[in-house]
Amino acid sequence: MSIPKSPSRPLALGAGLCLAALVAGCGTTSKAASSPSASTSASTQVPVVASTNVYGDIARRIGAGRVAVTSIIDSPDQDPHSYEAGTQNQLALSKAKVVIENGGGYDDFVDRMLRSAGNGSARVINAVKVSGKTAPPGGELNEHVWYDFPTVAGLADEIARALAAADPAGATGYTANAEAFKAKLKPLMAKEAGIKAAHGGEAVAITEPVPLYLIEASGLRNATPPDFSEAIEEGDDVSPRTLQETLALFGGKKVKALVYNEQTSGPQTEKVQKAAQAAGIPVVPVTETLPQGKDYLGWMTANVDALAGALGA
Repeated sequence: MSIPKSPSRPLALGAGLCLAALVAGCGTTSKAASSPSASTSASTQVPVVASTNVYGDIARRIGAGRVAVTSIIDSPDQDPHSYEAGTQNQLALSKAKVVIENGGGYDDFVDRMLRSAGNGSARVINAVKVSGKTAPPGGELNEHVWYDFPTVAGLADEIARALAAADPAGATGYTANAEAFKAKLKPLMAKEAGIKAAHGGEAVAITEPVPLYLIEASGLRNATPPDFSEAIEEGDDVSPRTLQETLALFGGKKVKALVYNEQTSGPQTEKVQKAAQAAGIPVVPVTETLPQGKDYLGWMTANVDALAGALGA
């Protein structure tokens, strides 16, 4: 390509927003993610906007009843790569005291909307910056940092600090809630260590880089041809040769599992999934946003347990 690829087909800003802030008919899926506590009225809650319900759920847990959280993308039925933000999203951002974005090119629309809304005072937390992760030499950054538990622990601390700055009266509670949340991440990291101890070095396949931090922390090796996962991530067609190389992983029993992003499936990924199933290789489905009825900790516990189960751990 003549221009650099952006990581993971960044979340799109709705075309209508480029024309006017009050265009009628723009879709929105914003959702309040918390309710007021007995001591905090809705009018005094700290307004928080998160680009996805992953970060919205974490903010809700740390803020408890003192925050009102709006998650712009809040359903696994929405493909984050092609999402179009609406005017209600921009309105929420214009009022936010704390904004949580993924960064790394994943949700650039958040920064554009903040500028358009004229909200220069919101404290913006960028998860990729919190992670400290960068692109490898000659490669691209894997921006799916919510699958990296140390990053999420650091993010919890940043959220607590941002909320305390906006609401000093709640500072002690925010810190305590962040510590409690981080304590619940430790069993997940222990499970990853258990997989690594039992299966370190074993190969798995992926459809997209979404779960790679989980896979790497579990000591597993990604055997997928890079051209396959990169093409799927960018929404490009996979070459016939690359597709055949990928399918050969399953017919040749070269991998122990396929970790499959079911949120952005298509004909080529479905062909890979069917090949794995036909070969008797377990398929571990993952998503980029929280499934309905799940919180972050429950979702990630299910993901780690499913990976361990597929490997026979």
